[in-house]
Amino acid sequence: MTNIMNKIDLNKLPSPCYLIDKRKLTINLETLNSVQERTGCHILLALKGFSMHSVFPLIGQYLKGVTSSSLFEARLGYEKMGKEVHAYSPAYVESDFDELLKYADHIVFNSFDQWNKYKDKVKMTSKQIECGIRVNPEYSEIDTPLYDPCYANSRLGVTLSNFRPDELEGLDGLHFHSMCEQNSDTLERTLKVVEEKFGQYIKRMKWLNLGGGHHITRKDYDIDKLVQSILYLKDKYDVEIYLEPGEAIALNTGYLVATVLDIVQNGMNIAILDTSATCHMPDVLEMPYRPEIIDAGQPNELPYTYRLGGLTCLAGDVIGDYSFKEPLKPGDKLIFCDMAHYTMVKNHMFNGVNLPSIVTYHDDEGIKVIRQFDFEDYSGRLS
Repeated sequence: MTNIMNKIDLNKLPSPCYLIDKRKLTINLETLNSVQERTGCHILLALKGFSMHSVFPLIGQYLKGVTSSSLFEARLGYEKMGKEVHAYSPAYVESDFDELLKYADHIVFNSFDQWNKYKDKVKMTSKQIECGIRVNPEYSEIDTPLYDPCYANSRLGVTLSNFRPDELEGLDGLHFHSMCEQNSDTLERTLKVVEEKFGQYIKRMKWLNLGGGHHITRKDYDIDKLVQSILYLKDKYDVEIYLEPGEAIALNTGYLVATVLDIVQNGMNIAILDTSATCHMPDVLEMPYRPEIIDAGQPNELPYTYRLGGLTCLAGDVIGDYSFKEPLKPGDKLIFCDMAHYTMVKNHMFNGVNLPSIVTYHDDEGIKVIRQFDFEDYSGRLS
């Protein structure tokens, strides 16, 4: 098992729970900060990937602020971290916009029509807010359309054929986002397309936002190539550079601890857990992907193979097939890896299934149960 699990009595943890290792989170933040120090760029936490605000004070020691995609995300970043708040939405809800202005320092618009609709309101506010336009380079290297901002007929960003150079007055920056869990070589190739299409307009800007999808804290990530790309852009265009990864902040920092409730048979061994793919780790079904489990292997790799299923009535609430050294039995604990990002921000209470508790661990603090949920959390969001 990993070091954190050697230090924790699993029976003392609520089940299920998301367990965040603050030591690993700090290591990721130090890596990201090293990029800032080497390049002078600004790295933001994308709240769509990780919004665990109890650790915002730690994140705020390293990063410049947050980027948000809704009024509530912007308010969360403003109130809980208190640093820069950037906002982008495919379209802003008119009744939300005045309140959004209270929180945002940067606002990126998805179209020139949206910019023209709201620019006077931005100018009239008492605070200094910088604005930008999101562009779509129509280039990506993402295999899953669900996560590809540049797939055919995408609603995200302005393509070159729809770009309006005569309406750039008052805009401070350009933003693009075309990556997902990718290395810096993908960014390097993407930048060539962005420059070819929009380079003449970048020269007129104060900043360029490279979006998210940069897997900077992954072990095989080429940080030197990222640094070279950022320095190249700063030197050529004399712009500030922003990056807004969500996943890279919390990558490999969290676990989902679950318990086996029952073993049933239907052509194979099936273990029913007190967690759920659809409720607690929806990307397992949406992406889809197969999360790693500590001390488990591929089907038939180890002597005992099980299909792991959730406790909802959704027929497809299946996490995957795994093998184990010993037979599973009710009460056994299973530890899913890399469960910090795109879990808490996307989970829900389908079937009235409760949410996992939220727990942190640090050598200096031990186990801290940050939040547990109850019936009122379920009933309170319904009518």
